[in-house]
Amino acid sequence: MLSRFFTAVEVSAHCDLPCGVYDPAQARIEAESIAKICEKVADNNDPDFRVRAAIIKEQRSELVKHHLWVLWTDYFKAPHFEKYPELHTLFNEATKLAGASGTKGSFDSAQAQELLGKIDEIDRIFKETKAA
Repeated sequence: MLSRFFTAVEVSAHCDLPCGVYDPAQARIEAESIAKICEKVADNNDPDFRVRAAIIKEQRSELVKHHLWVLWTDYFKAPHFEKYPELHTLFNEATKLAGASGTKGSFDSAQAQELLGKIDEIDRIFKETKAA
């Protein structure tokens, strides 16, 4: 009886929402904040300032990971990974750079710059997929 009311329709979609909602710029903005925090902490020995900076840096690092994971899991699909086999490695390295052994756990400016570089590589591929 229900079959009279419902019919099966096969649909295909690239992503859950219109593609305009995905953008590596979100991760980049947070990573730029991390890099600035690392610079400011290097010039400031005030313990209260350093504690506040550490808290903010850790929050921003979590946001970087979140934005990258959304891109990795929701935007990029199997055809992208086939065309760009380095994508899995880029995302893995970038999220680790934003993690406890990276920017979340230290004030190392070099790691912050390396994170920005990985995000730039992801962004380059992202833009190529958007143009296709």
